[in-house]
Amino acid sequence: QVQLVESGGGLVQAGGSLRLSCAASGSDFSIGALGWYRQAPGKERELVAQITRGAITDYADSVRGRFTISRDNAKNTLALQMNSLRPEDTAVYYCNYVTWNRVVWGRGTQVTVSS
Repeated sequence: QVQLVESGGGLVQAGGSLRLSCAASGSDFSIGALGWYRQAPGKERELVAQITRGAITDYADSVRGRFTISRDNAKNTLALQMNSLRPEDTAVYYCNYVTWNRVVWGRGTQVTVSS
């Protein structure tokens, strides 16, 4: 059974960078699709970026060109490099693991971007 723990959030000024990490336990990490989602106060959770088991990536329009998602199956980790951060990127960021019969969420990490 995969469990996910996010880290790397914090407070950063607009224009700065952060790197989020998601560490996974369990032996089935490599077979799942992975994603980063975020939820800002008063808003619904939204997809930020996703990466398939074959390392095909996709991004929300709002972050494309600024964020990069990557996975390391040997280390059971997922990362999100966030550059050129904006105040509207402020949210709790969650990592997500999906297979045909499971959806697993981490508990989230707070990212706050000051203007």
